[in-house]
Amino acid sequence: MDRSGHQDVRIGTLAPLEGAQGYLRQLLPHGFECFQLTMRATIGGLDLPSLATEVKEVLRDRAAVSSLGLYGNPLTNEETARDWATVIRSAGLFGAKFVCGFAGALEDRPVDESIPRFAEVFGELAKVAEGEGVKIGFENCDMGGTWERPKWNIAHSPRAWELMFDAVPSDALGLEWEPCHQMVSFIEPVPQLRQWVGKVVHIHGKDATIAWDVVRREGTRCGKHVVQHRTPGFGDTNWADVISVLRSAGWRGSIDIEGWHDPVYRGDLEMTGQVYGLNYLKGCRGGPYVPNPATA
Repeated sequence: MDRSGHQDVRIGTLAPLEGAQGYLRQLLPHGFECFQLTMRATIGGLDLPSLATEVKEVLRDRAAVSSLGLYGNPLTNEETARDWATVIRSAGLFGAKFVCGFAGALEDRPVDESIPRFAEVFGELAKVAEGEGVKIGFENCDMGGTWERPKWNIAHSPRAWELMFDAVPSDALGLEWEPCHQMVSFIEPVPQLRQWVGKVVHIHGKDATIAWDVVRREGTRCGKHVVQHRTPGFGDTNWADVISVLRSAGWRGSIDIEGWHDPVYRGDLEMTGQVYGLNYLKGCRGGPYVPNPATA
């Protein structure tokens, strides 16, 4: 595999697709290599072809669009389900090969009872993705839901992933993985990544800090937040291990920092934290790329 310039594992951040041009111009000088462009529950009034042209003009050859993100509930919102298909068909306009978002949920029943509806919706979307040469990545956030009462997204536990991928056995379906959302469930992220790396298509750069002293003293029902979402470099995960697992598996893709969650590096310190996270992740990637010396 050609890893010249670390292009096998690029480091970037998230940017809202609406108003992206101005936002991207401000971020590019800091050295972000790629961007996930995100939308809310639906496309709304966004003109994707026009935005693709504008974004490509801003980025030129300085950075890439790693993926597009649509974060609604496609199992109950028909507009969201239709927009998934539109975004998949539009990904190539941005030069992206991945579309990520929530798997959706039937919120009044357990996760496993959502699977038939998931198979109906994503069985069709998988065909669209296969036809476009695009892969779908499911965000692993629980959105505050549980197994019995999921919110927006059933793709928050390995048990759910097994049910989903068994129901729709398509290579076009994968995971948008991050350590944070698994640590909220007290899952060790690196061993999990070793098991599931073959299904990971995109990574959100978000970590967590677990207050184990509070958990051991007061438990998880004490009314306190025992897990804090953190920007990479400020949390508990060793991202050098994460990247080593990815590279050992021959993985190619992007880690895009999901900011605006850190309880310390927020507000006036938001971009200070994100740029620190960017440089931290570049360090975990091995620092500056150094080519091997020529041999006779």
